[in-house]
Amino acid sequence: MSDEPPGGLRGRVASLLPTLRLRLVVVFALVALTAAVSASGIAYWLNRDAVLTRTQDAALNDFRQTMEDGAGKLPRRFDCEQLREAALGMARTTQSYDVVLLGEDKDGRRCTVSSSAKDFTYEDVPRKLRTAVNQKRPVTETNAYPYHLYWQRITLGGEPYLVGGGKLVGQQPAPTGYLLKSLAPERDDLNSLAWSLGIATTVALLGAMLLAQAAATGVLRPVRRLADAARRLGEGKLDTRLKVTGTDELAELSRTFNETAESLEKRVAELSGREESSRRFVADMSHELRTPLTAISAVTEVLEEEQENLDPLIAPAVGLVISETRRLGDLVENLMEVTRFDAGTAKLVLDSVDVADQVTACIDARAWLDAVDLDADRGIMARLDPRRLDVILANLIGNALKHGGSPVRVSVRTTEAPDGRGELLVEVADRGPGIPEDVLPHVFDRFYKASASRPRSEGSGLGLSIAMENAHVHGGEITARNAQGSEGGAVFTLRLPRDGSEPADNDGAADGDGPAEGGSRADSADADRTDADDAGTSHPRDQRDHPPGTDRPDTDGGQP
Repeated sequence: MSDEPPGGLRGRVASLLPTLRLRLVVVFALVALTAAVSASGIAYWLNRDAVLTRTQDAALNDFRQTMEDGAGKLPRRFDCEQLREAALGMARTTQSYDVVLLGEDKDGRRCTVSSSAKDFTYEDVPRKLRTAVNQKRPVTETNAYPYHLYWQRITLGGEPYLVGGGKLVGQQPAPTGYLLKSLAPERDDLNSLAWSLGIATTVALLGAMLLAQAAATGVLRPVRRLADAARRLGEGKLDTRLKVTGTDELAELSRTFNETAESLEKRVAELSGREESSRRFVADMSHELRTPLTAISAVTEVLEEEQENLDPLIAPAVGLVISETRRLGDLVENLMEVTRFDAGTAKLVLDSVDVADQVTACIDARAWLDAVDLDADRGIMARLDPRRLDVILANLIGNALKHGGSPVRVSVRTTEAPDGRGELLVEVADRGPGIPEDVLPHVFDRFYKASASRPRSEGSGLGLSIAMENAHVHGGEITARNAQGSEGGAVFTLRLPRDGSEPADNDGAADGDGPAEGGSRADSADADRTDADDAGTSHPRDQRDHPPGTDRPDTDGGQP
């Protein structure tokens, strides 16, 4: 059985009754209205039938009796005046009805007389009723009389009436009589009853709505408390608990919520402890590796200076040791920088810089002037951290040169952000084969390998990730896409606010004021360092060949 399509009955009801309180009130009102209308309708029709039956029975029984006493005592050969006197006598009863009598006088002429000719005449009697009254039926064991008394309810001049008629039983021709009784009093009584029932129905409906409101309040209050608690829990307040009272379903739901929150708090505390231990381990390991790496780096510099004088059989091994030592140094520095970002202790050292001069300095320091086309107007000023901007640019441009090929085009422009703040846009585009679509979502992941068959690379695998974190610290973002058209290639776009001192919503923003609680030695000891030992910088002689943190395609999501 398929689900109800969108926009079906359930969707329309939800749009008309958006809140649970309103739905409860409407349901209570509909139930009360249905019950009240049903009860009122049944009561009205029962009373209506009883009133009309009692009235017509009383009138017909009285008519039968007066017919026997009045018309039945006429002489065998009567005249029309005697018939008129009989009709007037029959109309003088407590039932207050008019009478029409028909018969043949002593000369055989047909007489039709009325107790009130202006109110009731023979023409007012329905034809169907006349036929029934004049019809003679055979006398049998089940039918003792050839003629019977019949009645019918009609409307004359907008007023309800009861019409009845019968023929005297005996030697024929015998008189035939009809009565006309007004049912206006009964109609008025029934109208009063209908109004009373309508008022009672309205009162019942209002009472049901008040009860529904009270019931909705009683039901929704704990639901609202549960929603507030769930919202606080979602905001990270894991110590949120609900007060449980009663044994109903809502109380059971509150107990389940408390148990879930307690379990979640324990689980998060456990995971946070593990994460803190892992981060502390990486930071401590990186910090401890710096001392032996410093000594090893000094030795490798000496070996590099004497490399030309070494035995040709030993020189390749010495070159490998030198390159791997530098790679290990870059990895350690990058790990320490990543640790600062994770601990929230990365700080901005802001300064007003000319962006074009900053990009030019980055390219010139790494001898990339011949391989990079710069499209940037001087005079575009921004308040940023120059060192961190240099790290971002070095990673993006170096990644484009290594994996996309030259010429790499770097363009700088400014825009107005949706929130009214000025934005700085730096776009780095190459003319390489581009980035596979399945790799694009992962290019900024740490240690991501675009090719699992080539797990080794010269880079640390953290360059683009560090560039992204530096952008986040400024309150900015880096995006990657493939260029459209014949040129192809990958395009990395850096978006930064022109004033980095404005508050940003990103984690690790510039308002960090020290190491996180429980941070490692590397977190606290190096949190405020801005010299050449920070991640994203390297030995000057390395910068011409390999910018700090520049990624390799098979380790971190750079271009293949």
